[in-house]
Amino acid sequence: MDRVWLAGRPVLVREVWAGLRPEREPAYNTVLTVVEILYRKGWLEREKDGRAYRYRATATREDYIAGLMGEALEASPDRTAALRSFVGRIDPAEARQLRRMLDQALREQAGS
Repeated sequence: MDRVWLAGRPVLVREVWAGLRPEREPAYNTVLTVVEILYRKGWLEREKDGRAYRYRATATREDYIAGLMGEALEASPDRTAALRSFVGRIDPAEARQLRRMLDQALREQAGS
């Protein structure tokens, strides 16, 4: 997924394969298999390009990470404690940004 997100455009499996580090380069068929699994799971869409397919992500990296964060909170028996711990780990600039985003979300909810 990282290679697809970094490309920022639909990519061929060959492009994903070529972008991997040479010292750990898996076989082309291995990359093709992983890309096809991601397609079947709905993480990628594809469009025909000659005899091959071009693949693109169905969600941004940010949406994916937000989903992971949501899953982590759902797994916690004490969401407030989990949020408190998370906030305690971010730097002050991120905390200020988070405060602005939360304030904006509250204003939008109040206006609905």
